[in-house]
Amino acid sequence: MNEDLLKEIKAVLPWLLAVAIAFAGYNAVKSHLASKREASSQAVATAYTADELESAVADFGSTDAGPALQLRLAKRYYDDGRYQEALDQYVALAGKAPDGFADVPVVGKAQCLEALGRYDEALTAFDAFAAANPTNYLTLTAKLGAIRVLALKGDKDGANARIAPLKEAVKDDPISALRVDAVEDLVKRLGK
Repeated sequence: MNEDLLKEIKAVLPWLLAVAIAFAGYNAVKSHLASKREASSQAVATAYTADELESAVADFGSTDAGPALQLRLAKRYYDDGRYQEALDQYVALAGKAPDGFADVPVVGKAQCLEALGRYDEALTAFDAFAAANPTNYLTLTAKLGAIRVLALKGDKDGANARIAPLKEAVKDDPISALRVDAVEDLVKRLGK
């Protein structure tokens, strides 16, 4: 009887061992993924310089935090005057931006085109966004971008023609009114 029991144990033992290995593997993968999620979230919160953000994108670009990191990297490039690199990031993010930020790459791309002196493309991008998104939180940014581009192209009359209705539209919003006034001042100073 002991011999039969020993045979049964020997027959079941590999299966028990396989189950134990699978369970340990599952827990290891689960722990690794949780650790990577935590590290990627930490990177979103703490990476500021272009080097830090580039490293974070390289390490965590394929995680859920990847698009947020790429968005921050694009903005950092733009702020650092690295407009072509910012443009490349915004183009790569089209359709992949984090929830609530889907329109940021579109407007960011237009701003990069403006900064690169590609005024016709920038104007087209700003105007298309504003026309397609009349109530979006970035619509004012796009309209002001189009006004700046017109002025930079030397069309101060065209730029000024857009300012008056915009001023009227934002007259009850002091912050937006200040933004319009700042662009109006820029248009006045250009070409003096």
